[in-house]
Amino acid sequence: MITGIVIALPEELITLTQKKISKGDHCYITDKLIVAYSGAGSLNAKVASELLIAKGANQLISWGCAAALDGSLKSGDLVLADKLIDVENVEFNVNVDWHGHVKKSLTKHVVVKTGGLAESLSIVSSSKDKKKLSALTGAVALDMESIAIAKIAMEHSLPFLVIRVIADTVNMNLPQAINYSLNTQGEIVMKKLLLFLLLHPAELPDLIKLGLNFNAAKKTLRSIAIHLEQLTNFDLSIATSQKIDL
Repeated sequence: MITGIVIALPEELITLTQKKISKGDHCYITDKLIVAYSGAGSLNAKVASELLIAKGANQLISWGCAAALDGSLKSGDLVLADKLIDVENVEFNVNVDWHGHVKKSLTKHVVVKTGGLAESLSIVSSSKDKKKLSALTGAVALDMESIAIAKIAMEHSLPFLVIRVIADTVNMNLPQAINYSLNTQGEIVMKKLLLFLLLHPAELPDLIKLGLNFNAAKKTLRSIAIHLEQLTNFDLSIATSQKIDL
């Protein structure tokens, strides 16, 4: 099996490889793992998923950070989503066999949290809005890319998996500097961020806290990346036939 991994942000990309990849491009990090640096958002994730499949991927992973919708989740917690909920509240299930294999494998090394992952079309910055989404969807976390990846995988009848780690908790309001400095691709423009900080220095402590939370998420992602070969080297056809025989 060749596994394609979609990653939205450069900070998430470095948890898997030190290779330089341009946004919208891809590279092999092993002979069985292809990584695509998509950029943020569902459209970018869709294009990256199609690229990976064109390059030979026959299963897909959504990899990176997420926002918590469940109050029990803290920064650095792994969420292995067992279902996805899109913006129209339609549910999509991940591959049960692969999910079970990864959960069993990772439980030996980290605490694995499961539950639904909701789709957002933009960054959800306020705690109030996160709690509304929690009540609406029943999901434990959210991101902007996983649903798009899942839909492409389903179009091609390929298994997919979501491996996301919490960056901002449900009770955390993102600093205003983040929204101000985002471009249309959902990425931080450093010049705009520094300008906002110059004009609003009181934002600095919240930005530092967010940075620490993001570092905790990246630390967990790196600890999982060590086991990627084991997680992805799984014959779904054998697992399915064994399940049927039982």
